[in-house]
Amino acid sequence: MTHLETLGWDGNWAAAFAAQAACGWEAARVGVAHRGAYVVHTEAGEATASLSGRVLHDGQDAVVGDWVALRRPPQGQARIEHVLPRRGALFRLAAGSGHRSQVLAANVDLVLLLCGLDGDFNPRRVERALVAVAESGARPVVVLNKADACDALDERRRDMEAAAPGVPVLAISALTGAGVEPLAALITAGSTVVLLGSSGVGKSTLANRLLGQETQATAEVRAHDSRGRHTTTHRALFVLPGGGVLIDTPGLRELRLLAEPEAASQAFTDLESLAAGCRFADCGHAGEPGCAVRAAVEEGALDAARLASYRKLQAELRHLERRGDPRAMSAEKQRWKAIHKAARHRRPR
Repeated sequence: MTHLETLGWDGNWAAAFAAQAACGWEAARVGVAHRGAYVVHTEAGEATASLSGRVLHDGQDAVVGDWVALRRPPQGQARIEHVLPRRGALFRLAAGSGHRSQVLAANVDLVLLLCGLDGDFNPRRVERALVAVAESGARPVVVLNKADACDALDERRRDMEAAAPGVPVLAISALTGAGVEPLAALITAGSTVVLLGSSGVGKSTLANRLLGQETQATAEVRAHDSRGRHTTTHRALFVLPGGGVLIDTPGLRELRLLAEPEAASQAFTDLESLAAGCRFADCGHAGEPGCAVRAAVEEGALDAARLASYRKLQAELRHLERRGDPRAMSAEKQRWKAIHKAARHRRPR
């Protein structure tokens, strides 16, 4: 396996890169993107780079996980001349009061959603994250960390399995290493794995376990609320010893969704199955007669908190869709489609 293949390169990427290869440019994958400066991984190793004028003119950007075309001039810094169309990406609305979209990571295969078995335990937060993962097209796995400090592990696992039906739920201790081996077995050579979770949940500790070395800084969490400082300050891509890559992300204080309403349906398959039995096809599960979902809640077969979470997320996504804002997800997709279409029809220089 070549180094590029270890990073996730395959025949489809090679075909998409044909025009750039004909120009003598190198294929590279973005490992760090920080304030206009980039570290990229190539077949020959790491290199620093910046965006070329053509990429900036086209309104493109490169994020961690992107595949790019790299040009090395005889003198000076390497330039990113083209960003290959993404197979998928983890999006969110950027933190704050605005509506700016943010790509957390590109071309992701597997997302490890970390949730602490301490004060961080929150099935509703995981439900929200599962919607973002469904939009990305990646495969989710819920990781319950700090099993060594939990006296109610079986109960917590059942609660999380109810919030993430059909999704693997693994209990581990990143600190001691217990349960990490079965988790690592899910990561295949050439795949791209992202760690996602709040501050203090143990992402950096788990990253170090999977990488087999102390690469990421760690810190103790606060005793009163189980929260920690941002020891990871920006997204970074690391090559795993067994092949594939790991993207560690800073802790998310909030995950404002940027997704289509259908993504919530994918994350709540149990409710969608129940909804098929409702009397009305457009049932809102808010008291309509013949509502199979409400009946399941009354019978104790469905947690009322899960239904409330579902309705809240659906309302949030529908509001985003109705707004018709160019900063919304559909417009973001169209913008990238137009950029890549123009790039394909332009003869590389």
